[in-house]
Amino acid sequence: MIVLVAILLGAVIGWMRAARLGGSRADRLQYAAAHALAFAALGVFITIILARMG
Repeated sequence: MIVLVAILLGAVIGWMRAARLGGSRADRLQYAAAHALAFAALGVFITIILARMG
């Protein structure tokens, strides 16, 4: 669940960041995808840490 929320949050942040920089639709999609992947990786690590602690 954490990973799914992280992917969605990353995509939204990436889209907004590219929009603020004046990017085209392709730029916004690329930023959204890159941020979603980065946040997903972070979400996986957080999920692993929480599973090991409990």
